Amino acid sequence: MKRFFVNIYGFLFFRWAYPGFNFREFPFRKLFKCFVAQRVFGINRKVPWPVHWTSEVKAFENIQRGTETPGSMLGCYIDARNGIILEDNVWIGPRVSLISMDHNLLNYNYYKEERPIRIGRDCLLTTNSIVLPGVLLGPHTVVAAGAVVTKSFPQGNVILAGNPAKVVKALQEYSTKS
Repeated sequence: MKRFFVNIYGFLFFRWAYPGFNFREFPFRKLFKCFVAQRVFGINRKVPWPVHWTSEVKAFENIQRGTETPGSMLGCYIDARNGIILEDNVWIGPRVSLISMDHNLLNYNYYKEERPIRIGRDCLLTTNSIVLPGVLLGPHTVVAAGAVVTKSFPQGNVILAGNPAKVVKALQEYSTKS
């Protein structure tokens, strides 16, 4: 019976609200709550994928996303004014900040042009981590809780922790097998 309602809501609402989004892969209750917050109350209304109502997404049109949905977790701040490129299977935890734009230090009314943030395949950004402008993270990089990533780590297969973030452990290649 539940699958029946999911298919009906999916056909009537979710296909219209999130064109091109595979709603069957997303938990129904969370998708419905995001739908109400975005389409009824207007929170992150223009973002074409489900975003948690406590998250903020700026300049969504500058985000190239892979298979996951940035901002779907609690309290994320995603500022893509200089661009953000997320490859496939990038998981973003609660209260993560991706900040692609920085103020000009000589005049705070202006912003600096930076390279976009680029996060490789199979990365995990855990709770309260922050990624700053121009950072490149290689494939299978895990950013520990509370880490502040200020520079690039293109080699991948590492765990980053600390403020500023540094490599604390090397990892083996990512495995899709369970």
